[in-house]
Amino acid sequence: MDGATLSVMWALPFAGLLLSIALLPLIAPHFWHGHYGKVALGWALSFLLPLMAVFGSSSAAHELVHALLAEYVPFILLLVALFTVSGGIHISGNLHGDPRTNTAILAIGGLLASVMGTTGASMLLIRPLIRANDNRAHKVHTVVFFIFIVSNIGGSLTPLGDPPLFLGFLKGVDFFWTARNILPETLLLVAALLAVFYLLDRHWYRKEGVLPQDPTPDTRRIGIDGGVNFILLVGVIGLVLMSGLWKSNMVFDVYGTSVGLPGLVRDVGLVVLTLISLKLTAAPVHAANQFEWEPMREVAKLFAGIFVTIAPVITMLKAGAAGPFAAVVAAVTLPGGEPNPPMYFWATGLLSAFLDNAPTYLVFFNTAGGDADVLMTARASTLAAISAGAVFMGAVSYIGNAPNLMVKAIAESRGVRMPGFFGYIGWSCTILLPLFVVCTFLFFR
Repeated sequence: MDGATLSVMWALPFAGLLLSIALLPLIAPHFWHGHYGKVALGWALSFLLPLMAVFGSSSAAHELVHALLAEYVPFILLLVALFTVSGGIHISGNLHGDPRTNTAILAIGGLLASVMGTTGASMLLIRPLIRANDNRAHKVHTVVFFIFIVSNIGGSLTPLGDPPLFLGFLKGVDFFWTARNILPETLLLVAALLAVFYLLDRHWYRKEGVLPQDPTPDTRRIGIDGGVNFILLVGVIGLVLMSGLWKSNMVFDVYGTSVGLPGLVRDVGLVVLTLISLKLTAAPVHAANQFEWEPMREVAKLFAGIFVTIAPVITMLKAGAAGPFAAVVAAVTLPGGEPNPPMYFWATGLLSAFLDNAPTYLVFFNTAGGDADVLMTARASTLAAISAGAVFMGAVSYIGNAPNLMVKAIAESRGVRMPGFFGYIGWSCTILLPLFVVCTFLFFR
């Protein structure tokens, strides 16, 4: 497809899928929870069938294969591996969810997110956090702030933390570049969020107190079961690093989509580690974690639809000033043709909140020139704005980053009444957007 010649009508299936994710759980919850996979498939077909009619079956097949092999399969295999391995680690014992303990868990999760990824850190800590607060009357805010800090902003310091930064690493950005260049922004946001959370949690703790009987019995100490999964987690991290550092000329062509040997080895290795984790993790550990596949199924089905229907949107954005989204490109460029870092921060961020933040990062990375050496030096402020926008504002909506939906699904399965799509956006707009404005004036002028 040529993005410069496409009509914005091609974006309707993607918009329809987003609206379905936003509205159907509210207006038809029973239908949605039983048929969300069919809804995602329906919207994917509403793009693929017209594509086949207009451009031919060959073009439609090429777009489908590219969306699945080049983007969706590596994405979902990494998530499945992190979900399975972290789900095989059980933090035993009963923590008491008072404001200090909850704040400490969020702080630890924020640190771990850049080491083991936002998905790994989220899956490791969300269950102990919910269990610690199972005798609290108000706990929705705890999960919301967990998504803000652990599932998103905490993963902004290394390519292991969040998929957009990993894509930048593959494009030539140094491994520690983001840690050196957006550390102050990250520390400010995490510290501010922890402070706001502590004050809010203390208010509810003092006002409502706790239930007279804790559903989780007290234990003498906190322990860790399933420790072998920590070794497998190191293996996952090693495979991700290997695929970025190993350069190979061996490339397999699958219906016009290039599949490199390092990526293939990584994906096969992730499948192997997932199977090993399932084999070695004792059943009582999974039972204690209430490990189930429904959160992963929901993410896998919904993001399959997102990756397919997002294709024309990304193509039109890549067309730049010649495409139907020329206004977006113009908005991030100064009159002299130089990048405008504050606008890159907000444009990348707001699109990342509702598109997948990984391809959105790539679009603006290329819009800013696409040369990693130049972006890391002469245009470092622009690359910092793109990186921060993609990772930070993935927290604005449930679909901004895959762990958001996974955490929501796990929390709901444990009886936490999470806010709906727009309710969550209300939380993020109230708390996050003012902090992003402060970041803009302090760091991206």
